[in-house]
Amino acid sequence: MSAHPLQFAAAPFDAIAEHYDDTFTTSKIGQAQRASVWKELKKIFHPGDRVLELGCGTGVDACFLAQRGVRVIACDASWQMIARAQHRIDGLRKTPSTPVSLHALRIEEIASLKETGPFDGVFSNFGALNCVADLRPLAARLATMLRPGGNALFCLMGPCCAWEMAWYTGRGEVKKAFRRLRRGGANARLAGEATIQVYYPRVRSLARVFSPEFRLKSVTGIGVSVPPSYAESWAAQFPRWFDFCVRADSVLGRYPGIRVLADHVLLRFEREQL
Repeated sequence: MSAHPLQFAAAPFDAIAEHYDDTFTTSKIGQAQRASVWKELKKIFHPGDRVLELGCGTGVDACFLAQRGVRVIACDASWQMIARAQHRIDGLRKTPSTPVSLHALRIEEIASLKETGPFDGVFSNFGALNCVADLRPLAARLATMLRPGGNALFCLMGPCCAWEMAWYTGRGEVKKAFRRLRRGGANARLAGEATIQVYYPRVRSLARVFSPEFRLKSVTGIGVSVPPSYAESWAAQFPRWFDFCVRADSVLGRYPGIRVLADHVLLRFEREQL
């Protein structure tokens, strides 16, 4: 794990690092949505690949890839998240796996890892890129770090989550129901006084931002019928309905028009050939 000055500075997600695995990773909803992302990861990244992960959180995805023989260089702005990721990675030493290199680093500072490339792919899960105000500089930097033909797999929170609109409208919280549609994004409270500005770009906008260096190859909805994590109480109360939603999600997430109504949208870009 690399030392970095950022490790001494507080980051917004430090506030939820301690309980993140309890509230999302091990939740029924968290497991269902992550399983859908992992299906795509298994298709795209293979043993021996070198993959850069942006916003690795507590290291769940990095460990999944490492256990499949993928070499992961993972970063996160939260030193508390990195510490928990390191603890999880240390547990892998008991089983065969490929080492993971961790870096306490903001996504906007990713150019500092350029010398560790080139990479076969880049990956970011569950909205890390939603916290970046301007993705165009990131696209340009990643283009210099990925091999031609390399894959970029990004899972972002979409701007039109049908579940969220219905969930909060039914509770009379109309502002929350449509917060993702606000220009300039929304300010999200994480825990205590910790907040962060979150942006919800549309798929077409993202395709333009990552062009011409990257070409959008596929779009998959993650959480069309499976609700966002704050509906965990519903998932626990109605397990049969939830199981049905999980099965339906694998189908609905592929349909144009419907797939963009998901909690998250998984985009696969391909680095253009030089």
